[in-house]
Amino acid sequence: MGLLEGKNALIFGLANERSIAWGITQAFKREGANLGISYAGEMLKKRVDPLAEQVGCKWVEECDVTKDDMIAATAASAAKHFGKIDVLVHSIAFAGRDELSKPYYQTSRDGFKNALDISVFSLVALTNAFLPHLNPGASVMCLTYGSGAVKVAPHYNVMGVAKAALESSTRYLAYDLGPQKIRVNAISAGPIRTLAAAGVGGFRDMYKHFADISPLRENVTIEDVGNAAVFLASDLSARITGEIMYVDSGFNTIGVQMNPDAKSE
Repeated sequence: MGLLEGKNALIFGLANERSIAWGITQAFKREGANLGISYAGEMLKKRVDPLAEQVGCKWVEECDVTKDDMIAATAASAAKHFGKIDVLVHSIAFAGRDELSKPYYQTSRDGFKNALDISVFSLVALTNAFLPHLNPGASVMCLTYGSGAVKVAPHYNVMGVAKAALESSTRYLAYDLGPQKIRVNAISAGPIRTLAAAGVGGFRDMYKHFADISPLRENVTIEDVGNAAVFLASDLSARITGEIMYVDSGFNTIGVQMNPDAKSE
């Protein structure tokens, strides 16, 4: 019997088979969850539908998280289909290409607002809309990148600021929802070659550097993140909330980054 047997799990932010959301979807399927998938826009439908079919997912909905009425309609549709929800996954982030290539101080006002609205406020809005439909003991989780939120990751710019706000929101939501026995956590994954990562300047170098420097000397996969998400979604993590779980081969623990093959003097 799977760890998520009988649980209803919704995953927001699936884009394609390289998405972290896809790694989570596959892991949830393996552990017996009833799945629901939401994607960002009509353009993604042709990529998402075949993936949903692969995992036998019957509830597949478009949701533009910048529109409150669409979020409300999505929550109502999910409640009608599933009844109560046990797991809510937020795998949504966006920043304009300009914001990820120019210096941070050149971030535009609109670019800043857009990044924070889509990457952070959407978690608050989704949690608020779904709260009446969440079972006691439900698990809400989001995806962050701690190395860009609490430290500087060159070129990550406004996304780093958005992730810092997302991590803070995780803690405030955990506090608010705790009395209802609903927990809220974030997973901080190491760099993964996703559609979102493609927009970050210098990503290829960062990806290689990560594997050279991290204690485990290897990159992280969407399957690794999926397995961590299963833990946070399952009853095994019943007393864990407001936390940032790093799935990054230990990279975040390194202070001074040196070439591990360099000869000591």
